[in-house]
Amino acid sequence: MRDLSDLPNLNIALVQTTLVWHDCKANHAHFEDLLDQAQGADLVILPEMFTTGFSMESEALAEPENGVTSKWLLAQAKRINAVVTGSVIVRSADGSHRNRLLWARPDGELLHYDKRHLFRMAGEHEHYSPGERQVQFELKGWRIRPLICYDLRFPVWSRDARDTDLLLYTANWPGARRQHWNRLLPARAIENLCYVAAVNRIGTDGKGFAYTGDSQVLDFQGESLLNIGEADGVFHVSLSAESLAAYRQKFPAYLDADTFEIH
Repeated sequence: MRDLSDLPNLNIALVQTTLVWHDCKANHAHFEDLLDQAQGADLVILPEMFTTGFSMESEALAEPENGVTSKWLLAQAKRINAVVTGSVIVRSADGSHRNRLLWARPDGELLHYDKRHLFRMAGEHEHYSPGERQVQFELKGWRIRPLICYDLRFPVWSRDARDTDLLLYTANWPGARRQHWNRLLPARAIENLCYVAAVNRIGTDGKGFAYTGDSQVLDFQGESLLNIGEADGVFHVSLSAESLAAYRQKFPAYLDADTFEIH
């Protein structure tokens, strides 16, 4: 395990709010106003499919790679001098539709992660193609691995294989399964000995499903550092690399982890 003690704190902002159903332009305007409140963060996290809501109308709603939302995210990242991330519906170069997390850096670089586990109970697997690889991003020396909503239920895919410091989940997780969300997130933090930041939406979508938020940040012991409940707005928290390093040194369970490969 590498030395984290010299890394700076990581300041993150969670944006929990309602989404306008199938209206990209309205959602851009709404989030642009909220991002003004995210000034000072290193990383700003938006919900899953933040431009449309969780929709299966991929053919009608998909943006091309480097489309309008990609450009919008890069502009916002530059404006507030922070990484801004969230997922959108994208038509990839091979013609497939993806639930794609975009990672927009203020220096103009745009990276991405495609959702691996597609929520079959809503038919997501019939309208989107699954991601094929785990991804890890670096910010201020922190190693951050993004995941999307239903990925949370699959601990092997979430498993830390490369010294992840922060697991990041962006979601449209309905209130009907609120208890699952609140129990699985601490488990991912504890088993991976890392921080977890998770952003969900609130309100009701165009299909009538209600979302109760519970966006939150947990430490490496699964203890809550921030739990937003059902509030609407932008919420800040600072993560300590020194505390993470001290805990891993004190309780190095990762040394006994099983090795495996994902195919």
